[in-house]
Amino acid sequence: MYELILFLTLLALGFGVGQYLETLHYKSIINRESSLRHIPAIATKHLPRDFTSCSTKMVYGNVVISIDFFKKFVSGMRSIVGGRISSYETLIDRARREAILRMKKQAACQGANYVFNVKMETSSISKGRRDSIGSVEVLAYGTAIIKSKSTNKHNNLIN
Repeated sequence: MYELILFLTLLALGFGVGQYLETLHYKSIINRESSLRHIPAIATKHLPRDFTSCSTKMVYGNVVISIDFFKKFVSGMRSIVGGRISSYETLIDRARREAILRMKKQAACQGANYVFNVKMETSSISKGRRDSIGSVEVLAYGTAIIKSKSTNKHNNLIN
């Protein structure tokens, strides 16, 4: 009986703390996305023709996010019957968005106007028993484009 009470307490604690921390993280992501909106991250390899006088730098952002106890429990139960595991979807969504934000922040610190040829790599790490996911790592990388001052002035005159 004691084990059941302990298990249910840990499950409830995992749910409450996990939801709270996830909500805080999403709020932080939304705020930072709006502040870095001026730097587009584009997957295309080809630059527009007016980008002739620019410099480039490699930028990246990576993050490792762990799954909480409640989500791990729910996903374990869901894997028995099959179907979508939505608890992992939010984990991946947060990790991807965070990695892109870190990449864009690095680009902003280098004075970049755009990030082209954006790629992402995802991997699960710290697998537990029976190959259950413990954490996910996402790496976002791309080419930061730093347009010269004369190109920026020219574009402002056209617009």
